[in-house]
Amino acid sequence: MSELIRFTENLDLDAAKEMWLCHSCAHPLISARENYKKGCLVAQRDPREIHEAVLEGAYSFSPDPDWSRIIEFYCPNCGRQIETEYLPPGHPITHDIELDLDSLKRRLASGDLVVTNGKLVMGEEA
Repeated sequence: MSELIRFTENLDLDAAKEMWLCHSCAHPLISARENYKKGCLVAQRDPREIHEAVLEGAYSFSPDPDWSRIIEFYCPNCGRQIETEYLPPGHPITHDIELDLDSLKRRLASGDLVVTNGKLVMGEEA
């Protein structure tokens, strides 16, 4: 079985299968050559639902939904929240992790990098 690389708190990478996986249930989300967010369920939230007004009036310290939206990404299998981002309306979803997957796989195959307890370490450190 392939060793999983823990990429974020909620996201793993199976380099051998070239897949992003949910950390909680190991459900394959999408090819690691794609933006992992495309493999998630997506929910758009009104920021006022999360950030209640601190003060009355125009300047309430709650984000204005005309200027900000909250996008949540969930595992389609177990419902674990994978990521959240704040974006202006109309802005495309960000592509925050882009790998040189071919180089990573070469370095893993050569022993230059190894996976130890879900972490990438230099081969001589393992």
